[in-house]
Amino acid sequence: MAKLIFLILMVISSLSIPIYATKTEESWFQIISNHGNEKTAKLHFYLQNLVGGENKTVYEVVRGSITSNSLFSFGSIVVLDNLITVEPDMKSEPIGRLQGVATSADLKTTAVDLNAYFYFTSGGVNGSTISISGRNPVVKNGEIELPIVGGTGMFRFARGYAIKNYTSIVENEYLLVECTIYMTYMDN
Repeated sequence: MAKLIFLILMVISSLSIPIYATKTEESWFQIISNHGNEKTAKLHFYLQNLVGGENKTVYEVVRGSITSNSLFSFGSIVVLDNLITVEPDMKSEPIGRLQGVATSADLKTTAVDLNAYFYFTSGGVNGSTISISGRNPVVKNGEIELPIVGGTGMFRFARGYAIKNYTSIVENEYLLVECTIYMTYMDN
């Protein structure tokens, strides 16, 4: 088996696949490849997580055969599209959305594998994203750290971490999450 994998990798590495990029992208990539301007950022905002009611932003889309018998919803998959606001109040200035997928992936506690991105829709970062991916233990109150694994637009080559604080749960239908991101990215 190891020999087969080695042969497949050798064949793939010997293929000459043309890569097409615009001159702008090529020159931008050359600048950052030569240690371009790395910036740091601290972002602070709130996630409006509506898990119940008419306008919910979290939906279960897959329920495994084991899910109904699991104390921790093991095997379920939800999609989310949560509003990001400047202040805790849901009616405060919207700055984007947290969109992605969470898979219940722990048999012994409530924890999800979260693969999502912060999609910004205002200001100088309009259209930019920051991607997060990792284990997200779901707790009522407490701090959770998630890795920043990339970004687009203003936040190309982003890396760092996000600290999430679950600050309030109202009648099991609404979860306010405070989020602070510490990251570096390449200035284009």
